Amino acid sequence: MKLLVLLLSILSLTNSQEYSFPDDFLFGVATASYQVEGAWNESDKGENIWDHITHVNPSFVIDESNGDYACDSFHRIAEDVQILKDIGVNFYRFSLSWSRILPTGHINYVSDVGVEYYNNLIDELIANDITPFVTIFHWDITPFVTIFHWDLPQPLLELGARVDYAAKVFELFGDRVKNWITFNEPYQICEQGYSIGDLAPGYTQQGIGGYLCGHTILLAHAQAYQRYYSEFSEQGGRVGLVVHGVWGEPETDSEEDAAAAEAFVQMFFGWFLHPIYSDDGDYPPIMKEQIDALSAEQNFPRSRFPTFTEAQIESLKGASDFLGLNHYGAYLCRAANENDSTVIPSHWHDSGVYCYLSDEWEASASDWFSVTPWGLRSILNWIKDAYGNPEVIVTENGFTTTTGDVVDCRRVNYYNTYLQYLLEAIYEDECNVTGYTAWSVMDNFEWQFGYTAKFGLYSVDFDDENRTRTPKMSSYVYKNIIETRQIDTTYTPDGFDSCDADAATALTISALLISISVGLHFIAHYF
Repeated sequence: MKLLVLLLSILSLTNSQEYSFPDDFLFGVATASYQVEGAWNESDKGENIWDHITHVNPSFVIDESNGDYACDSFHRIAEDVQILKDIGVNFYRFSLSWSRILPTGHINYVSDVGVEYYNNLIDELIANDITPFVTIFHWDITPFVTIFHWDLPQPLLELGARVDYAAKVFELFGDRVKNWITFNEPYQICEQGYSIGDLAPGYTQQGIGGYLCGHTILLAHAQAYQRYYSEFSEQGGRVGLVVHGVWGEPETDSEEDAAAAEAFVQMFFGWFLHPIYSDDGDYPPIMKEQIDALSAEQNFPRSRFPTFTEAQIESLKGASDFLGLNHYGAYLCRAANENDSTVIPSHWHDSGVYCYLSDEWEASASDWFSVTPWGLRSILNWIKDAYGNPEVIVTENGFTTTTGDVVDCRRVNYYNTYLQYLLEAIYEDECNVTGYTAWSVMDNFEWQFGYTAKFGLYSVDFDDENRTRTPKMSSYVYKNIIETRQIDTTYTPDGFDSCDADAATALTISALLISISVGLHFIAHYF
């Protein structure tokens, strides 16, 4: 059987190199406002939570840096759009800074300078045949919303503010922007910002704060979606939600580990998909059952997990025109036991699962993901099977290093192998994937990791006040993929030496060996 799986894996990797991306498949790159714009206090721009926390508590970021200047993209529209044109992307996914458009956070005062900046960026993109793909909220919320977040029985102030802000940007830019994302990665916003506390605003109320935040975001998303179609449908656009999906692979072939891996995917990913994409709506049943039971066991007077009204459940069903999937890697998962150190209460404890990165997987420079290209195919199949194969756009995928070296063979190999598995998902599994986004177009401020983590296709010299951008090898490889619509693992851009043979094939070999271990899972589940 193992020999059969090995042969199937080899055949799969070989076939994927022969596939071509469909003619209408879209390629893009992505950034986020706080990570690249800089100009943190220029003109009348207001303060956001990342401005605040990095100035008041510099050690919140590992290298005590901030996004005050970042990549200075605020002053470099033409240069950055030319980079996008050079790569050959079909679209550019970027986010709007709430406090640059609404300096006080309220819609009663709109910044002309902020609006002009985004108008100029959008117009420059369109003039160069690049479609703007706009995220309304990518982590840089205004402080006034957060200050009052938990002071009300339900966070009505934040909910209303978010929807008003969304409606304002629909009004300002919707004549040209036809692809909207309401929120980027609700799980990270909520669990890391309001529960664990390693993202701004840095609140630490595990097992409670993240759930209330997630509830608010889902309701705000539904209301923004409905607001678009009730007031701005004549613009002819569409609205989606971006969710970070980490695949959970069972540690062993046991039924217990299979159940644990499924629970992980449902409670960390399905948390934000099930209310929108399932036939029944509402949260995943496993989430409600486990958190309700543990809340009672822990002597809480009511469940720590909020509930939707029937009207809210109905409002969320189908409230997304596409699913934006951010994916970087997978975990190995098993049922948690008494020896696993977990905060109680917490989302991890509620899940009843212990997940980790295998030492056998190629590591990235970030401690939260390894190189597991098969995980992308797996999670796309899970979406297809669980929710009826909705349209998926991969809205982030990329590899991190500690340096901005322009000879970035490991990043090249990462993109080649992940895109190979994406082709397999499209052609062999018939997953409805219509676009792919590389994170990121350039090295930038990477949140709590500052400038120590580099994801870019372009290197940025952060010691140079001009923030000089230099194309890496990976940018040319990505350009070639877009132009040819195929993966050519032998392609070497002009001006570069080919990657060392061992380095160039290491990732493919690693993926092949890993495929042996997951092959049985695929065969059992999909054939």
